[in-house]
Amino acid sequence: MKIIKPPLSIAKHHRRPKSLFLAGSIEMGKSENWQAGVENYFADLEDYTLFNPRRDNWDASWEQEFEKPEFYQQVNWELTALEQADLILMYFSPETKSPISLLELGLHARSGKLLVCCPDGFWRKGNVEIVCERYTISTFFNDLEELLASRFPKG
Repeated sequence: MKIIKPPLSIAKHHRRPKSLFLAGSIEMGKSENWQAGVENYFADLEDYTLFNPRRDNWDASWEQEFEKPEFYQQVNWELTALEQADLILMYFSPETKSPISLLELGLHARSGKLLVCCPDGFWRKGNVEIVCERYTISTFFNDLEELLASRFPKG
């Protein structure tokens, strides 16, 4: 398994036959680092490249504006990785609002690549469920561990 995080080039570092983008709640300080748990789960699944947008060197002082190069680079990295990934695992943490994740759900609802996990307590779970039903996203789970075990069984 290989993990690619921004700002690493996706084209340069992606060599595995299968790729998975870790979309979903980050909201620094509000969401658990669920991506680390997914990375641990995939540790012995050698065929996979994980695109993890949770940047190790994120600076909270960076302004989230079009003209700011760090922000511009981050968003474009994420958009490229979402487009190139074979699958998109989308997790909505109940502790967050996750507006960007909701945007990404809309952008990729028709892609056939989404695996969605939306536990009870997420403030817009009903909206997420309706979008999944409307666009026939049958890979909807309430529990992240259940999603992983179901879609990526080990052994």
